[in-house]
Amino acid sequence: MFETIRYEVKEGIAWLTLNRPDKLNAFIAQMNREIKEAIKVASVDEQVRCVVITGEGRAFCSGQDLAEVDEQMDHGQVVRDHYGPMMKQMRQCDKPIVAAVNGVAAGAGFSLALACDFRLLSERASFVNAFIHVGLIPDSGNLYYLTQLVGHSKAAELAILGVKVTAVEAVEMGLANRLIPVDTWDEDVTAFATRLAALPTTAIGLIKRSLKATTVLSFEDYLEQEAQGQRIAGLTQDHREGVNAFMEKRKPVFSGQ
Repeated sequence: MFETIRYEVKEGIAWLTLNRPDKLNAFIAQMNREIKEAIKVASVDEQVRCVVITGEGRAFCSGQDLAEVDEQMDHGQVVRDHYGPMMKQMRQCDKPIVAAVNGVAAGAGFSLALACDFRLLSERASFVNAFIHVGLIPDSGNLYYLTQLVGHSKAAELAILGVKVTAVEAVEMGLANRLIPVDTWDEDVTAFATRLAALPTTAIGLIKRSLKATTVLSFEDYLEQEAQGQRIAGLTQDHREGVNAFMEKRKPVFSGQ
């Protein structure tokens, strides 16, 4: 089904692995399309309750494959045609998306990680806003997410200076959720994703929508969206299961419904 990525679903988790290790998983147009399609598939698959994006080999994603770049290229059109649709599909996904950053995430690869809901970093991971080093500006929603995570001043520093951010530094500045030792990487990533997959899926999607709304709605409009979301959540089987489990003093078993 896919050539530049691997996609498999196991125990409620959709594993999306960028699979161009000889090119440090650099983006080509086909990879943009395949990531978009995989996220779309995961979004509507009732068996999927969490998505994990990672990279094959020693890199997460090194950004745009410069072998596809030429002097006649309209870089803005590339963003419109390839990166924009991929990022929009990710933003529309109500299911939690985890970036399991196993190595360098540079340029648009950094943007890909920023667009995820959670970022788990290997000790070998690093972030680089590399656009400035080839005379370009951050794209693929990079500054939209980066500014929200670290503020205007730090986002400007990372974008304009293009400095490398180590895994430890990324966690300290709020760019990542977890720093994971290399020796327990697979087990810890799986455990984190499994925990997400066991939570009430509809509620997670509504929380994601609420978080997005905080950047665009007035407080009054946000409260109305919050009320609408709570109504939807209150009608789910998982809400009933949570209440019953509390009353029966047992651990809830959520179905995602």
